[in-house]
Amino acid sequence: MKSDTKRRIALVGALLIGATGLGTVMMGSMGENLVYFWDAQQILEAGDDAVGATIRLGGLVEEGSVDWNADGQELAFRVTEATGAYSVPAHAKGAPPQMFREGIGVVVEGTMKPDGTFECDQVMVKHSNEYKAPEEGVDSKELYKTLEEEF
Repeated sequence: MKSDTKRRIALVGALLIGATGLGTVMMGSMGENLVYFWDAQQILEAGDDAVGATIRLGGLVEEGSVDWNADGQELAFRVTEATGAYSVPAHAKGAPPQMFREGIGVVVEGTMKPDGTFECDQVMVKHSNEYKAPEEGVDSKELYKTLEEEF
């Protein structure tokens, strides 16, 4: 009877120690992998505290702010709020998603540089999930023409 109780106490103690160790490891690793979601106002108000942290910045691509470099491999634009009161300059390398354009909602992941520019590692566009079927009698070639005109 006594050895049975000792075994149970030892088992419960071992489980508590294991759970505590696992919880500590998980919480420590989680802190390093957190990505904060901020809008333009929050990132500007954070100032130097935002520099170097991995952040997801959400907002709209400001009208008239998109600028491709000469070889088309780098993109500069501004991320703003719906009110337009705050905007953050952003820089990305490589091609953004095909739907990227002025006025569209974006979420960019990256880091704030000391010069106040947000360096994007990833650019994602927001879009509605609403599907609209082509109207009856519309030729598919006509649909492709509208896509070509946008680009």
